[in-house]
Amino acid sequence: MSILILVFAIPLAGALVLALMGHRPQARNVNVILSLGTLLAAALLTAKIIAEGPLFALDRQFFIDPLNVFLVTLTAFVGFTTSVFSQPYMRVEEDHGKMTPNRMRLYFSMYQLFNFTMLLALTTNNMGILWVAMEAATLTTVLLVSIYRTPASLEAAWKYFILCGVGIAQALFGTILLYMAAERVIGNGADALLWTNLDAVKTQLNPSVMALAFVFLLVGYGTKVGLVPLHNWLPDAHAEGPTPISAVLSGLLLNVALYAVIRCKVLTDGALANRFAGDLMVGFGLLSVVAAAFFLSRQKDVKRMFSYSSIEHMGLMTFAFGMGGPIANFAGLLHMTVHSLIKSAIFFSVGHAAQKAGTQIMDNIRGLIKVSPTVGWGLMLGSLAILGMPPFGVFASEFLILTSAMRQLPWATPFLLLGLGVAFAAIFSRVQPMVFGETTVKPLAHPPTLLPVFVHLGLGLMLGFYIPPYLNNWYMQAARIIGG
Repeated sequence: MSILILVFAIPLAGALVLALMGHRPQARNVNVILSLGTLLAAALLTAKIIAEGPLFALDRQFFIDPLNVFLVTLTAFVGFTTSVFSQPYMRVEEDHGKMTPNRMRLYFSMYQLFNFTMLLALTTNNMGILWVAMEAATLTTVLLVSIYRTPASLEAAWKYFILCGVGIAQALFGTILLYMAAERVIGNGADALLWTNLDAVKTQLNPSVMALAFVFLLVGYGTKVGLVPLHNWLPDAHAEGPTPISAVLSGLLLNVALYAVIRCKVLTDGALANRFAGDLMVGFGLLSVVAAAFFLSRQKDVKRMFSYSSIEHMGLMTFAFGMGGPIANFAGLLHMTVHSLIKSAIFFSVGHAAQKAGTQIMDNIRGLIKVSPTVGWGLMLGSLAILGMPPFGVFASEFLILTSAMRQLPWATPFLLLGLGVAFAAIFSRVQPMVFGETTVKPLAHPPTLLPVFVHLGLGLMLGFYIPPYLNNWYMQAARIIGG
């Protein structure tokens, strides 16, 4: 329990500390140290779960099992590497006049608070606290998206706030319906919303109420996942906010929202004993893959293009978890991991490329490899990895998802291939001249930190060749929990 409290306490205390001193130059280093502390605490928690099994804490209000423990570690890891990337990136933004001392203080404090809300959502056993944590994550990221205070960033933040506010209201109504179904079996009180209690009696829950609850929960949390047609906030939020926030939005927050959907699906499957929840997820997922692929082919802003790529990949994960079964669930979890690593690495490279060119318009970014080979190769390799080129891990997860679809839902396979093919052609045709064209960019005053890019790409490459036994064991246990 003390380790779990440490996981929460470090980012929460960090938010308070950086709210006081975030405007000072050393705040960048403090942010990295705090994020490293959170990562170490998460690693200790993971080691404890591996050694002792699932853990309850704080009067059973928190629960760590194989389904969420690897996401806790992944969240803390990407949070740390993004803080490292933020050091030179935010310094350049400050030099360009985009960040004032007050904005720097807000950025660093909200960054730590955002990490806290995601870890809270992942570890809570209470479906009510899960909803509160998701709402808190929305509010912190709204402030981060609007931090430049430009008309475009303010518009993006308001769109994010309104659309996700409506979505989270749907999730609240779904949670109320979940409580209605539970109190008839478990009784009144907060214990009726504990996921472990609900899981134990899921076959006794009222099927009609649970079906309606899942619809609202899927629409509510699906808005945060960015599923089509609930996705409109996501491209603007990614394009107009600071690039480190784009990285954690794509790499972390979307995962946390999908995790909430998966927890709800497990309960609905048990109550209904049919494929209602899975079929809804398959439909939303397939629509997201195809629609996002065509949307991204029309983009001119590089961050908007990769944000649509995130929608496509979240749709692919939702499709996999909707199919269910050991292989599809395993593939979904693997894809969740490699997408977080690769997409955040891409945004790191894109952030430095946009700073060098002074624009996010792809037609105005050329010849990156001649000015900064590390940025150029980071963007090129990251793009190839996210497009599913072997031997990166995305290829392995997409291969498993496609072969599972051929067996379970053969009619859906052509649509998946169409979406993946259009996305490949669109992204590769845009990125290639950005990297290898005639140069239009200039060196930065502060050298970029590209180590996080290649660490993420290296891990994504490793997962294409080899999944460590303990990670494989997590995936297999988590796949069994999800069922379907």
